[in-house]
Amino acid sequence: METTSRVGAQGAGTADASAVDAAAQDAPGVPADRRAADGYLQASFPWYGLDEAYTGPRWLMQVGTAADGTVEHGATGHGEEPTLRSERADPHAAKQRFAVVVTVASRPGRRSADGTGVLEATSVSSAAWLAGSGLLSCTWPAQMERALRQDWLDQQTALAWELADHLDDSAWSTLSLPVDGVPTDFRYRESEYGWVLAGSAADERGDGRPGAAGAGGGVHIGAYGRGMSAYGMGFSVIKDITAYRG
Repeated sequence: METTSRVGAQGAGTADASAVDAAAQDAPGVPADRRAADGYLQASFPWYGLDEAYTGPRWLMQVGTAADGTVEHGATGHGEEPTLRSERADPHAAKQRFAVVVTVASRPGRRSADGTGVLEATSVSSAAWLAGSGLLSCTWPAQMERALRQDWLDQQTALAWELADHLDDSAWSTLSLPVDGVPTDFRYRESEYGWVLAGSAADERGDGRPGAAGAGGGVHIGAYGRGMSAYGMGFSVIKDITAYRG
């Protein structure tokens, strides 16, 4: 996906977790939480988060946009906001409990906004990649030398991409979780850094079929977390995204 990121709150959910919110800098008179919510409100697809069975903190993260400004994906957080790329060992970081839900618009293959290239269709792999890279962005090895961190991130990011591109491999298992109350199969894997899962929500026609690229405005759902078990989680459409501003 050819997207850029707009930072909402501290967190990660896109391939470029350290992107700067230029739009926010250009509007200093607008509260940061309002600016963050505005990005989500511009999306043409529904956002997903943990369902009402989860009663803990919820917070906005960031949205990803295409070159023409169209919102393509974004993330919402639950639990404790993870510490990003800490420059020092943080004993509390390993104990943080959080789950991040990534929503990806279902898009067909299409030409780029400037007409010079072609953008690939989004898929469950897109959601898996965004979730995997999001998890990496907040799981720096605490004792790693600063000079080695970029090499580590490059290596792990390439691995996350490879895993996301082969969801049928043995590295992934199947986990059934409810999406809007409907049992839905997700591809799931665990690592020393946390867990990642990805699947598709039923499209807007309500026929229970996964939202395929370009069909009925469906979305793909990714999620990652640490300290909170993915087993027993459920996902649902967020009725009021502004409620995530805290």
